[in-house]
Amino acid sequence: MDQGQVFKDTIKQSLAPVLILLDDPTVSEILINGPHDIFVERKGKMEKTTCQFPDEDSLRAAITSIAQSVGRRIHADEPRLDARLPDGSRIAVVIPPCARNGTTVSIRKFTKSKITLAEYIKTGAINEDGARFLDICMFLGKNIIVSGGTGSGKTTLLSLLSSRIPKGQRLIVIEDSSELQVEYEHVVFFETQMANENGKGEVSIRDLVKSSLRLRPDRIIVGEVRSSEALELINAMNTGHKGCLGTVHANSPEDAIVRLEALAQGGDAKISEKALVSQVQSAIDLIVQISRYSDGSRRVAAISEVSGFNEDGSYNVVPIFQLGRLVRKADGSLQGQLEPSGQLPSFMQEIEDNNLPFSRTKFQQVAER
Repeated sequence: MDQGQVFKDTIKQSLAPVLILLDDPTVSEILINGPHDIFVERKGKMEKTTCQFPDEDSLRAAITSIAQSVGRRIHADEPRLDARLPDGSRIAVVIPPCARNGTTVSIRKFTKSKITLAEYIKTGAINEDGARFLDICMFLGKNIIVSGGTGSGKTTLLSLLSSRIPKGQRLIVIEDSSELQVEYEHVVFFETQMANENGKGEVSIRDLVKSSLRLRPDRIIVGEVRSSEALELINAMNTGHKGCLGTVHANSPEDAIVRLEALAQGGDAKISEKALVSQVQSAIDLIVQISRYSDGSRRVAAISEVSGFNEDGSYNVVPIFQLGRLVRKADGSLQGQLEPSGQLPSFMQEIEDNNLPFSRTKFQQVAER
């Protein structure tokens, strides 16, 4: 039996009490809050299950076995685990005493289905005009940050945007744990590496972004910007690498660009605050905000352009499209869609010069048409 199969069998044996949930295609995430308290997410909503581990010791033994299988460690001195399972699913763990409920686990299942732009529109996550505008931005090589909370659908949208990159380019995808599904002819995937038992061998996202700049990328895609690699990505965007992409945790487009600035300040490069703010503003063209709503749906809430600064020195983040009023239907679902704000993007002339079929009237507020 090959090593890969042994690995898979170890995982299945360790997670036997929740194997039925792992095999259930309707379950997107499994949340274990101690041995007897297990929830799942289905269609964006939480449900409690009847699945249980016998006791805390058996749950802890299962997690220890999984950690060993993926070459990681979890114990009193290292009470956290973040790893990828053989099928691509992400597992995150915190053990007692940090986790007061008992060993706490999140398994975000990897979906093998690749959604198309047409299917994304059909789900109601975005309307045709919003999708077409993003498609044009990818064609023109705009630098885009996808912003949203945990589980809002940032990775799905980033994968979709990556698939719309024009042919003939070289993509480098950098992630903490591989999740992005990028269908492209010339794409290179990089993944971070944890330090070994002696504290050596760690390779961070920032290290990989630095290395990628020497590997002739046309576009750099960072799965999640969460630390000082923000500075390297901003530098890449400002030095001829058009059309770079990344995601960031934030609740609004305005929060997203401020968070990027704060993350970039964590770098060790000696750069003044004024210079950094100017570089951030110059680097980011668009911020796409995606959110999860009370009916379980995930929708693009805003597509905004970063356009200079306000009089008070804050970033001028201008909404181009934003989600209109949401009305709850009889079945509990929310009805509403992206609407133009009435603002033209600053690169409207570029759209017209490239003869792209997206007229100025598309940006007019509905009442004005």
